[in-house]
Amino acid sequence: MRCYVLMGVSGCGKTSVGKALAAEGGIHFIDGDDLHPEANIAKMSRGEPLDDKDREPWLVQVGQALAQHKGQVIIGCSALKRRYRDLIRANVGEPVAFLHLAASKAVLAKRVAHRPGHFMPAALLDSQFEALEELQADEDGAYIDIDRTFNAVVQQARRHITQG
Repeated sequence: MRCYVLMGVSGCGKTSVGKALAAEGGIHFIDGDDLHPEANIAKMSRGEPLDDKDREPWLVQVGQALAQHKGQVIIGCSALKRRYRDLIRANVGEPVAFLHLAASKAVLAKRVAHRPGHFMPAALLDSQFEALEELQADEDGAYIDIDRTFNAVVQQARRHITQG
């Protein structure tokens, strides 16, 4: 498989894991946060959750970014709902695997609280958990428990990519 999405709620490590995978070589990483329109960033910075209307153009951009890159590519994107993942897949036009970086709300709340300078406040974590729809049986992907060492998380993600 060529295209992957590191998915999950805020604070799960999408950017850190993506950068680590890219540093190991063989795959290009795109930070999906960089594709958000300024209006989305401003809204989240005010502590307001995005709605589906806010997310749709961003998700289209995520899919297009995957499609435009030549070679193996991974992007960090929350992709919380099945319809969001479907929109990404539709804009890529080829198979996409989703690697769900997941942990309990308590673990993620602790991580988000210790993440200075990020536009996504900890107050929005509840809304993300409410929106989260687990990967379904017909979706390519894997669940990766992030409540362990960072190296173990990166290596599990790497295994899924090399076996994909």
